[in-house]
Amino acid sequence: MVQVIGYTALSLNLISMSMKNILYLRVLGLVANAVYVVYGAMLDAPPVFIGCAIGVLLHSYRIYKAVNEKKKANELKY
Repeated sequence: MVQVIGYTALSLNLISMSMKNILYLRVLGLVANAVYVVYGAMLDAPPVFIGCAIGVLLHSYRIYKAVNEKKKANELKY
């Protein structure tokens, strides 16, 4: 089961790297890192857990910024 979770995270991460849209890349990267956090916890591997938890925070912040910038741009149009 642990292997399946690891390969799922790897697959999501690789798919995210093929995205052209930066927002989709960030969202899929966030999901991949969240799965990696679970994987790292199951393996009792702090470097994987900590590194990917930081990745979740970074992707979340960048998604928040991108969505807010998009909203502001739409408000300026009207």
